[in-house]
Amino acid sequence: MNDTKATAMLNLPDAEPKSVFDTVFTTPLDKAARFSFDEQVVACFPDMIRRSVPGYGQVLAMLPIFAQRHCQFGQVNDKGQRVSRIYDLGCSLGGATMALVSEAGGFGVDDLQIKAVDISPAMTQRAQVLLSENYPNHDIEVITADIRALELESCDMVILNLTLQFLPPENRTSVLKTIYNALNDGGILILTEKTHSGDEQDDAWLVERYYDFKRANGYSELEISGKRNALENVLITDTLDQHHQRLAQVGFSRSLTWFQFLIFASMIAFKLDCF
Repeated sequence: MNDTKATAMLNLPDAEPKSVFDTVFTTPLDKAARFSFDEQVVACFPDMIRRSVPGYGQVLAMLPIFAQRHCQFGQVNDKGQRVSRIYDLGCSLGGATMALVSEAGGFGVDDLQIKAVDISPAMTQRAQVLLSENYPNHDIEVITADIRALELESCDMVILNLTLQFLPPENRTSVLKTIYNALNDGGILILTEKTHSGDEQDDAWLVERYYDFKRANGYSELEISGKRNALENVLITDTLDQHHQRLAQVGFSRSLTWFQFLIFASMIAFKLDCF
């Protein structure tokens, strides 16, 4: 899949022809203010993630490629057809779901059953509109729920993009265990996270280069510092070693980091070694 298609998926041109420019942190916030996925963030989310998460378009572009390799069509839909069930946990506006069901993804309309879940009603309301308008014939269910309390049906693939980092650290293992238990043998988890390095000097360099990335994308020092302060104790990162240790702890037979861009990384975890 070429970079143009990857960018198209990220910017959702058919769904959001006039994406709102991210101005959430252009004015000083109260020191006690915390980041939340409210209506203001939802309105500018495609622009925010495009300018704030390096490599996210490439992560989205690879999802259907992974799905083509690992989906086994072991579930049955309401029509009695064999499908592969996929969960998009922390779906936001449905970017990962759109990557899977778009024409570029290579799947037929009846191949996949996708359950897109987010805790933010503002996100799921908008995601429902976008997915219904652009992919009305696909089997996509948008669910407003806390993934910590969600019961998962058997599935072939789970996507957890930039979501685990917003959960309290003490809840992360149990969520991953739930995912592991729901996956069929040969199933995969795609886990994408903001991370930090175990080396203080390396971490400082990577973080500053990340801020350079944001500056290059038009964010001011006020916006960078404002968002950093708003995310404090809301987004708590782990090291890559911590992620892989946790994945092994819950039962995944193998996991690897397949993509990394500055402080962002995407991992794939296998339930049994099925490449």
